[in-house]
Amino acid sequence: MADTETDEVVEEEPVAPAERHGVPVAASRGVAVLFPPIEDYLRVVEALRDEGFAMCVDVTAVDYLTHPGRSLPEGVPAERYEVVVNLLSLEGRERVRVRVQVPEADPTVPSLFALHPGTETPEREVFDMFGIVFDGHPDLTRILMPEDWEGHPLRKDFAIGRIPVQFKATGGTGK
Repeated sequence: MADTETDEVVEEEPVAPAERHGVPVAASRGVAVLFPPIEDYLRVVEALRDEGFAMCVDVTAVDYLTHPGRSLPEGVPAERYEVVVNLLSLEGRERVRVRVQVPEADPTVPSLFALHPGTETPEREVFDMFGIVFDGHPDLTRILMPEDWEGHPLRKDFAIGRIPVQFKATGGTGK
């Protein structure tokens, strides 16, 4: 589309359908973003897999404790946490994102492991860093932090402080 004053070509954001697989959809940088409620999460990801989105590229999370004013489609209630899943269709050369609102009171979502076995490690990372539980995960244990670590470092209310580093080979205290 050409701008009439400058004759500059301006690309428009593709218009996403208002719904896909029965859940609200928005567009972000040319990617369709689906917003299923937790109870529809697995069904929507399975439908997307059947549609050709066979590769789960990433599973991550966001803590919106200090930034509650994010943009969500009408009818999608904002929660403190959000699980974000990026899927890829190699055949269709297309990406899609799934954003699930996760309540602070019960930060639990179903695991995608049965649909996408490659999610085993990213779900463990989200569990370790944010404390979001993936129901049905085969080995939901810490992966980045020590087993006896208390808390979840990427939560916005996690205390920030200096952790002394100890080097076993030197016997020092890290000072």
